[in-house]
Amino acid sequence: MTSAVAADSGKATPALAALAYHDGEFVPLERAQVPVTTQALQYGTGVFEGIRAYAQADGGLAVFRGHDHYLRFLRSARTLRIRLEPDARELCALTAELLRRIGADTDMYIRPLAYKRALLPGTPPGVQLTGVSDALSVNAFRMGSYTDRGGIRVAISSWRRPESAVLPVRAKVTGGYVNNALAVDEARAAGYDDAILLNSRGQVAEASTSNVFAVVRGRLVTPPVTADLLEGITRDTAVTLAADLLDVPTDFHDLGREDLCLADEVFLTGTGAEIVPVTEIAGRPVGDGVPGPLTTALTAAYHEVVRGKDQRYHHWLQSVGPGTG
Repeated sequence: MTSAVAADSGKATPALAALAYHDGEFVPLERAQVPVTTQALQYGTGVFEGIRAYAQADGGLAVFRGHDHYLRFLRSARTLRIRLEPDARELCALTAELLRRIGADTDMYIRPLAYKRALLPGTPPGVQLTGVSDALSVNAFRMGSYTDRGGIRVAISSWRRPESAVLPVRAKVTGGYVNNALAVDEARAAGYDDAILLNSRGQVAEASTSNVFAVVRGRLVTPPVTADLLEGITRDTAVTLAADLLDVPTDFHDLGREDLCLADEVFLTGTGAEIVPVTEIAGRPVGDGVPGPLTTALTAAYHEVVRGKDQRYHHWLQSVGPGTG
């Protein structure tokens, strides 16, 4: 197997085998492609997940809350009438097999994608969910923490989060992420790291790809699902760990932008972002402008759990086993 140099350490790291799960089999990555006529490419009619696998304290590799991610994935697929043969358990198994086949041995990001592919015989052209075939692909790549644990700066986006009556916001629909991309592009053009989007009522919905938490007058608060947000798996993890380990309950109620400006702490949660403190919002410092004590404690607890260091949460971890690379 060839080697690549790890950018962060300067040490030679074995390259991963270039494989993906596509159309019911494990194939070379260059074969996992779709034609330009793919319906999902034309109309955004696909759903996806982002799932992490973490190197464990005992030297192994484990997928974090993969079953919960795949349950949400299947719910999203049903929203777009995408029919998948594997159930959540089988999707977890094929993901572990993919990681073994590519030789994964460090932190990984897994991207399952289910999508509308092509018109079935006799189906006329047009935007539709019936009369179109379905497809499934899964790929994975190395990814460690990519956010600054010292805190990030966020803007309040001028773009609004779509209402659930406009778009199924509780499903991870590919077409809906144009909204997120526009918000991030606007924020970064203004020198910020990320954006928080308000909903049509002017209340906090979520960040570009993360849920929002705030410590307001000593209470941990996050918007409810009625705020037109995606119910994040990491959001649920943070709520659980805050209650179990820090004895801090979470209040689920609307947050206004003024609540964020007055909050003692703000942090974001997401599979990619993990738990990241927000130290500045729209040019104003959050609290003292540094990660607060609850955010810091929760972040530490989260990383203990995903690394398998807390036995109480081993049910959230699916061991991958030794790779074949």
